Amino acid sequence: MSDRPTRIPRQPPPATGLYDPAFEHDACGVALVARLNGMPTHETVERALRAVSNLEHRGAQGADPDTGDGAGILVQIPDAFFRAELGERLPPPGAYAVGTCFLPEDTGERARVEQLVEDAIASEGQELLGWRNVPMDLRFAGTTAAALVPCMRQVIVGASAALAADQDAFERKLYVIRRLAERAAGQELVVPSLSSRTLVYKGMLTAPQLAGFFPDLTDPRFESALALIHSRFSTNTFPSWALAHPYRMIAHNGEINTLRGNVNWMRARESQLASELFGDDLPKLLPVIGEGGSDTAVFDNVLELLVLAGRSVPHAMMMMIPEAYEGRDDLPDELKGFYAYHRCLMEPWDGPAAIAFTDGRVIGATLDRNGLRPGRWFETADGWVVLASETGVLEEAPENVVRKGRLQPGKLFLVDLAEHRVVPDDEIKRSVATRRPYAEWVENETVRLADLPEPPVPAPPTEPLRRRQLLFGYAQEDMKMMLGPLARNAEEAVGSMGNDTPLAVLSQRKPLLYSYFKQLFAQVTNPPIDSIREAVVMSVKASVGSERNLLDETPEHARQLVIDKIGRASCRER
Repeated sequence: MSDRPTRIPRQPPPATGLYDPAFEHDACGVALVARLNGMPTHETVERALRAVSNLEHRGAQGADPDTGDGAGILVQIPDAFFRAELGERLPPPGAYAVGTCFLPEDTGERARVEQLVEDAIASEGQELLGWRNVPMDLRFAGTTAAALVPCMRQVIVGASAALAADQDAFERKLYVIRRLAERAAGQELVVPSLSSRTLVYKGMLTAPQLAGFFPDLTDPRFESALALIHSRFSTNTFPSWALAHPYRMIAHNGEINTLRGNVNWMRARESQLASELFGDDLPKLLPVIGEGGSDTAVFDNVLELLVLAGRSVPHAMMMMIPEAYEGRDDLPDELKGFYAYHRCLMEPWDGPAAIAFTDGRVIGATLDRNGLRPGRWFETADGWVVLASETGVLEEAPENVVRKGRLQPGKLFLVDLAEHRVVPDDEIKRSVATRRPYAEWVENETVRLADLPEPPVPAPPTEPLRRRQLLFGYAQEDMKMMLGPLARNAEEAVGSMGNDTPLAVLSQRKPLLYSYFKQLFAQVTNPPIDSIREAVVMSVKASVGSERNLLDETPEHARQLVIDKIGRASCRER
């Protein structure tokens, strides 16, 4: 690859002046293709590549029109392909793993990083079976993408005798190996996938370039029963090879608006994490969330931990992206109990977001409870299931379509390849929600503020009104624009979008501490979100109390104080 253009930095620039990469967002195209009979075929990959090419308009390019924001595909490990490439010395399927690694171009630095990966494999008692160079055709990459392309190699790992018969345990060990190597190598190593079930090919490409850039994908022996694909549109973002989708379990269209809180809470919970499945390996996984990841990468980090620690993929997705459930009569009590219980464990990861997911055995997608991202699906008479950000990604004769639909807010769309069917949302959730007596635990352990005795009425304040207004930061604008309409019409004032209030640190007044946090909150709606008008998806309910181990489930996890009333006015609950 000596004919590459002059190198330019691989990573986006650091925070400088008013720019901070932490504020970047994206909106993209996502799709999945699955064969209901579960038989791996190359046709699955071909269909997926056609679908992602037809999502090209959902991706984006920069000043270099041949450099895309990102495109990628996740498939099951093509066993026949790797046996042909590496020989019959490979163990049986499930007893070996393939990891895709983005490595430094410098030969010496690459050797050092590869040694760190090999050391992690050896330290965890698994076998290094070898390395394989991933063929890349730079003619299918733009000038910028070619200048940034990492050295891409695949590491082949064999399971130890103790884990060869337990693929789930092998997957957990591979997770430990990856985290050890990533921590040791820092930014010099990116591992898009390391699994005995799935494999990721991705890069800073346009969607139509994907098949040409990676010749592996067009090899007839490259077979899979499912595929997850993505075409990236990175709004106000510096694209990179590492931030292309899919990640290890998901591909995402949208953004996580609660990201800062989600990340901070996850870091706070790390000190309490414990797992019988991981045992003494658990400290090797920390921190759970890698540095410099996008909102999708962070979501993938947490989902991966929850699944490998013992929860099913649907269970973990229901925890992280719960549907609107409170105040609804159309949901069974056990499902509402499930959501109420898990609210005590983890806060929602709120979108707008459409997320497609897979663990290599099931594949599906979901929308957040607001449902502000599109998703259409169909199932054919000859056993294909396709879901995408829009209709038309694959041509299909109408007479061959047996049913079709759309993603709905908070609902799960799931294809189970072992059962050869699309599993209905209510069946999935009934199965998950009845694993434990969640509703009973919430009923017995939760304390509601509304049920506690009324406190004594405080003595009326003696300070003059003007002094109290100054004490609590009231200004003339607050009195005229906010309190005035409340007093006259008993309703909240509605104004146009925009806030010219200076940041607290720049204000000539003395704003209260909560003003800082109020200004951090996403202000992207017009008119403002209203917890009364939009009660079906909104809530001002809050839970307070100690939290317990996120990876466990006990009645004591629900022992929290729930505040669902403000003063005498009860709040509609989501």
